[in-house]
Amino acid sequence: MKRIQMVDLQSQYQKIKDEVDRGIQEVIDSAAFIKGASVSRFEQHLATYTGAKHVIPVGNGTDALQIALMALGLQLGDEVITPTFTFIATAEVVALLGLKPVVVDVDWDTMNISLDAVRRAITDKTKAIVPVHLFGQCAEMEGLLALAKEKGLYVVEDACQAIGSEYRFSDGTINQAGTMGDIGCTSFFPSKNLGCYGDGGAIFTNDDTLAAKMRAIANHGMVVRYYHEMVGVNSRLDSIQAAVLDVKLQYLDEYIASRQKAAAYYDKAFAGNEKILIPARNAQSTHVYHQYTLRLQGVDRDALRAELGDKGIPAMVYYPVPLHLQKAYRDDRYAEGDFPVAERLSGCVLSLPMHTELDEEQLEYITRSVLDGV
Repeated sequence: MKRIQMVDLQSQYQKIKDEVDRGIQEVIDSAAFIKGASVSRFEQHLATYTGAKHVIPVGNGTDALQIALMALGLQLGDEVITPTFTFIATAEVVALLGLKPVVVDVDWDTMNISLDAVRRAITDKTKAIVPVHLFGQCAEMEGLLALAKEKGLYVVEDACQAIGSEYRFSDGTINQAGTMGDIGCTSFFPSKNLGCYGDGGAIFTNDDTLAAKMRAIANHGMVVRYYHEMVGVNSRLDSIQAAVLDVKLQYLDEYIASRQKAAAYYDKAFAGNEKILIPARNAQSTHVYHQYTLRLQGVDRDALRAELGDKGIPAMVYYPVPLHLQKAYRDDRYAEGDFPVAERLSGCVLSLPMHTELDEEQLEYITRSVLDGV
């Protein structure tokens, strides 16, 4: 049996090697390493794929979030609501900009931000909501967008784990993750469903004014060369990474289908086991399985993880410490016990290998080992 990995990028590369190598070589031959033709092509192709009117490629997903918030013109001390059960970057950029992160609990079933918790957290200082489409499926966007419209708030989607996920509104409209709010952000970190061979990210918006502003911010606040209209940053997707992504974008639907097939195998194997809760699905969203994350009940999670490791099966814990208990984000407003769902999840979640190259032999070995361990 082939060695089991959390993400098998080498095997994935071998299947598209000729196309990727050709794209990289074209960039090298052109010597247009920054803002080359491959960046423009990828931007156009990604806009077509997602349906976003504007796509702004940037250096990474964290930059995407920061630039998005910078473009909204928020003031020092303005409050931004985000889930406490997420990767740190979601709150990190809020704090870096002198804004106030307001964290809220998540739903036990989907592990995504709780609409009721958001509603309770809104104050007269709240200016934006940053829902995270965690692990590969969309948050409850219809309710969040309605609430934001009612309260006059911006919505910035953190879609860094959910590119390709589709959300169906009650009127039948379907939108992709990252294209429903005022701004959407994604990451092309190598392990993502659409990942490059380094760092990369992108911003989505359908707003012409915001798009122009974010392009300028990402380019040192510059519209006309050497004339700086606003304080900006330096964040760009380089041409080699764009060439890689443009190839992989052609296979994204195939990659998603492969992940969904692996998830279905896991689901069937664990069905009915009272100690294992498989990932719950939001009925309005497809799931693209950036991670396949179990919730364990009555199981020593760390002991199981160690046992799996001894058998050559990697497993990860996303995320062992929610934001409100992180040292860097300690706040007198929050204490242990304030967000019981997130804290419970942090103690019981376990993510199994999930990527496009998993075969049935590996899946059978993984599931049998998990069942033996619980």
